[in-house]
Amino acid sequence: MPRYLVERVFHVSEDKMSEVGRRSKEVAVKSFPEITWEHSHVVVDEEGSVKTYCVYDAPSEEIVRSHGDELGLHDIRSIYEIAGDVSPDDFPLD
Repeated sequence: MPRYLVERVFHVSEDKMSEVGRRSKEVAVKSFPEITWEHSHVVVDEEGSVKTYCVYDAPSEEIVRSHGDELGLHDIRSIYEIAGDVSPDDFPLD
């Protein structure tokens, strides 16, 4: 199944993100069971906007966008299909 990195900018403050996360999971479970939410990184930019970088397993980018539309409270800035993963362990120095 394809994996996607989704960049979002939220229209709520950082203290509301636990509610947004709960709602995102609820929307996925009830309306988009074909999506698996792997994990997210939450950051606050220079202007104080909350951004997330989320990784999803999903059959298509369109399904990821539909999930975002139902969730609301944010704008999707970009969606990238993940080509692969690497970590420092993949590059031994020995």
